[in-house]
Amino acid sequence: MADVTKYVGIDVSQQEHVVFIRPTAQRIVVANTPAGIDTLVEALRQQGPALVVLESTGGLEVPLVWALHVAGLPVVPVNPRQVRDFARASGVLAKTDKIDAQVIAHFAEAMQPIPRRVPDQEAQEAGALLARRRQLVEMIAAEKNRLLRSIPVIQEQTHRHIAWLDQEEQDIDSDLSRRLEASPTWKAQEALLRSVPGVGPHVAHTLMVELPELGTLNRKQIATLVGVAPLNRDSGRMRGRRVIWGGRAVVRSALYMAALVATRYNCVIRAFYQRLLAQGKAKKCALIACMHKLLVILNAMVAAGTYWQPPAKTSSGS
Repeated sequence: MADVTKYVGIDVSQQEHVVFIRPTAQRIVVANTPAGIDTLVEALRQQGPALVVLESTGGLEVPLVWALHVAGLPVVPVNPRQVRDFARASGVLAKTDKIDAQVIAHFAEAMQPIPRRVPDQEAQEAGALLARRRQLVEMIAAEKNRLLRSIPVIQEQTHRHIAWLDQEEQDIDSDLSRRLEASPTWKAQEALLRSVPGVGPHVAHTLMVELPELGTLNRKQIATLVGVAPLNRDSGRMRGRRVIWGGRAVVRSALYMAALVATRYNCVIRAFYQRLLAQGKAKKCALIACMHKLLVILNAMVAAGTYWQPPAKTSSGS
């Protein structure tokens, strides 16, 4: 009997991992423990699947993804929304762990998402620190809002808490800087990214950790991956407004802040932004276009390994 191409779907949960393999319809259930993950990895290694797909579940999937990657298996974490939309389109409305694993396997076979490089332990730790920093920033903003509605005795406590949160944020920034300084590759990439006016340390760190594909894809692919590529909404003779959708929200938020600064201090982005406004574009649309342009510039710079070079000024007599 000829070998068949196998596709694996894994439903990840806190207690166990439920696996479905197409087209053999084989099911595997293991505990979400180091021993259970080892058992699952060995079982899948013997199967030799073309693709192993599971949903990104906010970090719960990380140990399994890393174990599969180390074992040399083609693993792809995907956005849960993609899988749910695929399930609805396939007419699958029920939701259980077994059904979810089967749907994910079907998704793997039908859509065949491309495996991307899994971050190593160093990159995972940096990503966790960045995520924690975002949480601290949100907590600081929430506490500052509470100050406006608090009586004096609560305000005193809130001020102390804000000071503690500020210190924690500074400690994380220092930790991230030390880690980057210790890595020649990361240090060089940070210097390259920060050579662009508008890109500060936090934006550079976010791009390095959350967008490892930067410099490896073409301009359309990287824009689509981040979610800053304008998507058509046309039907017949109707031409709808172009919108951006999906992508990596964390990277997009960092790019937003970078573009905002660049419209003031980056000569290329500033001129582009002002030209769009002069054409009647809304400020929000113009800023999104600046995010797209800035990302394309950064992608090209990383691909070529070249630092920012502002356009040469031409004399009036030339």
